[in-house]
Amino acid sequence: MQNKGLVKFFAIIFALVSIYQLSFTFVTGHYEDKAKAFANGDSEKELQYLDSIGNQTVFLGQTFNEVRAKQINKGLDLEGGINVTLQISIKDILKGLANNSKNAVFNKALAEAEAMRQGNQSYLDAFYTAFEKESKGSVKLASGDIFANRNLSEITVGMSDNQVKAILDKKVKESIESAYRVFRERIDKFGVSQPNIQMLGDTGRILVELPGAKDVDRIKNLLQSTAQLEFWETYKVEEIGNYLASANEYLKSTEKAAKPETKEIEQAQDSTKTDVDALLGGIKADDTEAQLQDLGPLFSLFVGGGQQGSPILGYVQTKDTVKVNALLKRQDVRNLLPADQKYARFVWGKPSKKAPDIVEMYALKTNREGVPPLSGSVVTGAQDEYDNFGRPVVGMTMSPKGAKIWEELTGKAFTERSNIAIVLDNVVYSAPGVTNGPISGGRSSISGDFTVADAKDLANILRAGKLPAGADIVQSEIVGPSLGQQAIDAGMLSAIAGLIVVWLWMAFYYGRAGWYANIALLANLLFMFGILASLGAVLTLPGIAGIVLTMGTAVDANIIISERAKECLRKGMSLADTIKESYSWHGAMRPIVDANVTHILTGVILFAFGSGPIKGFATTLLIGIATSLFTSIFIARIFMDRDVKAGRTLMFATNITKNWFTGFNFDFLKMKKATYGLSAVIVVVSFASFFINGFDEGTDFVGGRTFQVKFDKEVSANDVSEKLGEVFGVSVEAKVFGNKEQLKITTKYKVEEEGAAVDQEVNELLYKGLKPYYAKDITYQEFVNATEGKVYGVIQASKIGPSVAKDVKQNAYWAVLGSMAAIFIYLVISFRKWQYSLGAIVSVAHDVIFVLGVYSLTYKFMPWHMEIDQHFIAAILTVIGYSMNDTVIVFDRVREFIAGKTKGDFNKIVNDSVNTTLSRTINTSLTLIFVLLIMFIFGGDSIRGFIFAMLIGIIVGTYSSLFLATPVLVDTMPRKDKEEIERLHREAQEEELAGEQV
Repeated sequence: MQNKGLVKFFAIIFALVSIYQLSFTFVTGHYEDKAKAFANGDSEKELQYLDSIGNQTVFLGQTFNEVRAKQINKGLDLEGGINVTLQISIKDILKGLANNSKNAVFNKALAEAEAMRQGNQSYLDAFYTAFEKESKGSVKLASGDIFANRNLSEITVGMSDNQVKAILDKKVKESIESAYRVFRERIDKFGVSQPNIQMLGDTGRILVELPGAKDVDRIKNLLQSTAQLEFWETYKVEEIGNYLASANEYLKSTEKAAKPETKEIEQAQDSTKTDVDALLGGIKADDTEAQLQDLGPLFSLFVGGGQQGSPILGYVQTKDTVKVNALLKRQDVRNLLPADQKYARFVWGKPSKKAPDIVEMYALKTNREGVPPLSGSVVTGAQDEYDNFGRPVVGMTMSPKGAKIWEELTGKAFTERSNIAIVLDNVVYSAPGVTNGPISGGRSSISGDFTVADAKDLANILRAGKLPAGADIVQSEIVGPSLGQQAIDAGMLSAIAGLIVVWLWMAFYYGRAGWYANIALLANLLFMFGILASLGAVLTLPGIAGIVLTMGTAVDANIIISERAKECLRKGMSLADTIKESYSWHGAMRPIVDANVTHILTGVILFAFGSGPIKGFATTLLIGIATSLFTSIFIARIFMDRDVKAGRTLMFATNITKNWFTGFNFDFLKMKKATYGLSAVIVVVSFASFFINGFDEGTDFVGGRTFQVKFDKEVSANDVSEKLGEVFGVSVEAKVFGNKEQLKITTKYKVEEEGAAVDQEVNELLYKGLKPYYAKDITYQEFVNATEGKVYGVIQASKIGPSVAKDVKQNAYWAVLGSMAAIFIYLVISFRKWQYSLGAIVSVAHDVIFVLGVYSLTYKFMPWHMEIDQHFIAAILTVIGYSMNDTVIVFDRVREFIAGKTKGDFNKIVNDSVNTTLSRTINTSLTLIFVLLIMFIFGGDSIRGFIFAMLIGIIVGTYSSLFLATPVLVDTMPRKDKEEIERLHREAQEEELAGEQV
């Protein structure tokens, strides 16, 4: 090896840099452990401790915050926390740009775009298509009543649709970037360490990862609040009460009154003694249906009424607000409103801490345009503070123009003794009266039964600004820190066990050369982690799986080199020449490069089409391939060259293994009829199962909500499924996950509906349904929130909306097909004959179908989960990469033997090629199988199905490389090519024989 000194220099520098980068992770871990010990389980106290040392110098002149920013980031499955994908409503953006146009074609196209959007097509492109279909050229995007309005001065009536599209594309992109900045501001002020916020291409989706976040409902409210702040005058009870009474009487003839639950009514009466209580207070447990009917369909939904002079019209249970809204939005009911109240808008207040299930009802004095007298756009500053009674409030400052309007508005409220509702995202936070005259100067405050956290979040939202459009959570995942620690423990155990197995096998089979490979493997791990740390990559559980898998594949190059070296030594070559030949392009380098390029192609495609943890898996896989090539080719050789210089012998085997697989002469091609038949049966049975049994498709592919719930005793999955089915009113699937005290619960309940309120409703229903299954009393907060040291309740939760699931499914198809196509093209270029590519693709397609068939046939009774999801697709792509790797090694030897002087006909040449690679094939396969078995046993429940797919794939991939790919190559090779190869070999042998005779 030339330039050995330079290689050593770079290796040492690389190692030192890696150690330096990893040191930040160890230092951060040390201080985080101190914080945990100090807090003794109190997560708030722990955060306060870390905040207090944030600006202290702790390592190499750097503060703790600077050190923590350079550590290896742990993903949510290791750290715990919340991950959400938010979809910015492009529909809302277009409506705003069109100034809420009433044009029929425009609005129909908006609706059609949602229904007709295909796969990964953006909503904007779908809108363009729908608009062209609806307008048929009769209406232009630049029409005066659509986009050529005062909101868009860039668009004029004479523009073509293509010109308008270019402007709209730009405006929509700007709006999404604006939303991204708003989220960044909100999250940065929330105080979560190492938040990750990314725009996902041009999809209008924004990924937010918050490691360590625990308050689920608070985070979702913070993210989804659009910050549409408005100030409205309100009606009083006496002003709107007659209408409500008239509406109630009118509805008696068309609707049936709801039957209030006695306990809930009594609770409401205790907290809200009002005039309407006289109407509701007489209801007892033994009241008849007729008495309830007398209340009327509307009033029977109220659990309390408003007082004279109050803007609060009444109190309604949260779950009944939808029913009240439906009644009051009916046009025949709204027709009962007096002329001067016809634009009244009924809204709800913010739930209080004392009665979280009951909300206040208000009526706002709106107008035809729905424009408030004063909006949040005038707010120039906001901060959390305390009022004179020590209660948390949010103080605001306004612009000069806003201050003037506010003074006029509060002056009118003072004169008329009326109230002003402060409405944020259509929720009334407070509706105070004005008792001390007009408020000048533009300073005011919002009160509303806030906690300190509530006040901080609201001030944060108002400071960051409003979103340009609604943001819906279309995908979410919540992981408890206890589950994350289990994942870390499982991952570390499997990694250490895998490392030991690989070490022992390499030392046993290759002797001292195996130990050199083991040293290279250690350097590989150091370099890999150093690169991960320097890139700021996020380490996930699949990422750990990728590292462990890399340990199995990292020794593959050393195995190929060692096997080639043994062949050279058998030919009588010196050790120096053996090493030189083994590391040459004609030796081991060409098959190593071909095999790793196919692996890299699958890794790149996995990274391009995957998301979240799958990208982590692809990242570690790609980094591992690069570092393993460097360490195998350069680090291990340094020690071999030292042996040559010292005159030591190096056998590349042990006394036990030195003759293994030597002289092995199995006729693989003779078995092709049997293997063709076996593979055909496998394919037919698999396809039959696809249509009969189908697959256990995960929520990644079909959408839905999934909860991993831990109980304090054994529970029956069937009982839980039935109980939750009654609570949710839809089918709910419950499966044992790991042990009988832990279930994986899946439902599609309201998965198409977005909003923090819907997510909270689902959490509350789940809590209500599962609370009876706990031996000990568990509160809602304990059940839902990801608290430190959490043992019971929801320890992981995820939600994937239908649109995201459709995109994920399509990405999965493209990833599998794309990887196969890319490898096919590469092999055609590398081998110069399409028959090699065909043999490889047939082999890989067979492996993929086999693994899918196993999952389809067995998912109903296997004791672990066998869902078809993103993790499964990652496993399939890994199988494709390995199968291609194995096949390419065989094909490289076939190509070498065809170009050489091997005796015999074409079939014998190919058979000899396969037999000489058998030692490498079995060694690499066994190494991987051992590693995967360890991961399968110790890696944890969450990746067991993922590992099982790879395990089955590696086994069948080894079979197909030997018994399927090569026969296909032989059978598709043109007869004339075979005859030409045989002729050249005969001539070469005759020349060699003639030379010997001379």
